[in-house]
Amino acid sequence: MKTNEQDLEMYQAALQLEYPWYVIRKEFDLNNGRLDIYLDFDRKGNFPCATCGTKNQPFYDIVVKERVWRHLDFWQYTSFLHAPLPRVRCEQCDKVKAASVSWSRPGSGFTELFEFRVLELVKEMPVNAAARIMREHDTRLWRTLRFYVDKELEKQDLSKVTKVAIDETSSKRGHQYVSLVVDIQQRKVIFATEGKDASTLKRFKAELETKNGAAEQIEEFCSDLSPAFIQGVKTHFPNANHTFDKFHILKLINEAVDEVRRQEQREIPELKRSRYVWLKNEKNLNVKQKEQLIRLKEMNLKTTKAYHLKLAFQDFWTRPALLADLYLQEWYNWAVRSRLEPMVQVAKTIKHHKQGILQWFQSKITNGLLEGINSLVQAAKRKARGYRTIQNLMTMIYLIAGKLEIAK
Repeated sequence: MKTNEQDLEMYQAALQLEYPWYVIRKEFDLNNGRLDIYLDFDRKGNFPCATCGTKNQPFYDIVVKERVWRHLDFWQYTSFLHAPLPRVRCEQCDKVKAASVSWSRPGSGFTELFEFRVLELVKEMPVNAAARIMREHDTRLWRTLRFYVDKELEKQDLSKVTKVAIDETSSKRGHQYVSLVVDIQQRKVIFATEGKDASTLKRFKAELETKNGAAEQIEEFCSDLSPAFIQGVKTHFPNANHTFDKFHILKLINEAVDEVRRQEQREIPELKRSRYVWLKNEKNLNVKQKEQLIRLKEMNLKTTKAYHLKLAFQDFWTRPALLADLYLQEWYNWAVRSRLEPMVQVAKTIKHHKQGILQWFQSKITNGLLEGINSLVQAAKRKARGYRTIQNLMTMIYLIAGKLEIAK
């Protein structure tokens, strides 16, 4: 067998080409590090219809004389496949239709092997980094990612979702937001949408209804104290119990403690650079911070009173469910009597949302999972220096947190 024929057979085997396709020639461009592989087919062969997928349809003619697909690199060479695109007379469609090829999905400029490699890379690194490795423009990679994500989302079944949490993440610093809905039981993002107003819940309800679900099946909702989310749940999911995220409540109390400290440090210079001493749990303080806390506690500070209110509220979550309401009322009375305005205001906020706070003792759900997902999204966003469009951000959210089963 001639050496050239052996080379072509090697490429044919590497590409896993089957009849009626075969390699007719290859061209190396050593200066530009490029390999072009040219394919052809037996005109007596049959092909799948690209429209309906029906197999073994007879060849009719050639619709495109030469189509080009970017393939995985061969050795150090950027590689491309060239082939004519046939048409078939499809019995199912009862029309002449473009045929599909085995190495690429219809309409793509990449081979499937190339696209699956991209999908693997972007789970581990920013898209622009994957683009550098694959030697492609990231805009083309984003189009590929959106195709596969949208395809999997179309197959999503939400009929068994009963407990969800909702939160928002920023698309750009101080600007656009994306709201995320997580299935707490499956621990995955099932819906992402632009904005953070009450209409996000309306859109989630519509998504449920298009994917075998209904608003009535949602038994538990968890969110922060966002008025928009509260109103959205009340309007669109009136049968759901609404739990307010306990970590968000603790965050509000910490902010109130810090506000007391900032006000008091104007007169007490020792309070400067003590912020984290009051915000951290005592067991998490280092030796120096523990010593600082002991010294400050001896000074009869307003901040110390606020700090003890914080510690008392942390104990609230450990109370028996039957005593939780009474404990919360006693804590509220203590906070109001403290006359520390930031603590008084946060206590009034907590009292106003008492029902949703007490609901935790029944549901035991939080937004902790969402906070973890937000951390992943923010870290990836910083590495990628932004997603350019909000649609790209939502695509990435589904990829890293949607547990999509993209078939290869």
